[in-house]
Amino acid sequence: MTSFNDVRLIGIAWRLDCVRWVPGAVLADAVLRSGICMARSSEDEPAWADQPMTDRELAARMCAGCPVQDECLELDLRVAGESTLGVWGALCEDDRRAVYPHWLQRGERAEGGAAR
Repeated sequence: MTSFNDVRLIGIAWRLDCVRWVPGAVLADAVLRSGICMARSSEDEPAWADQPMTDRELAARMCAGCPVQDECLELDLRVAGESTLGVWGALCEDDRRAVYPHWLQRGERAEGGAAR
């Protein structure tokens, strides 16, 4: 039986289909140019920075309203895969590691390969 969390993770992987074929350099440029986290300087510490929160809450807060969440997540999954660290694409490390196998499977199907 598929859990709600698995359905959520599969949905995230499918959502990334919109950026599946975008070259990595284009994704990186979009994230560097338009990512909310890239626009912050060390002096621009958000008001919520001192509040205790889980990694998931931190990821949601850091990336709230960012226009390149999908590009950021796709880039991290391509580059870091299971070795991911930090916050990327509004997901914490544990969530990205959990999405990774679904992301790989989606790619194999898109490319005509066998699913794992």
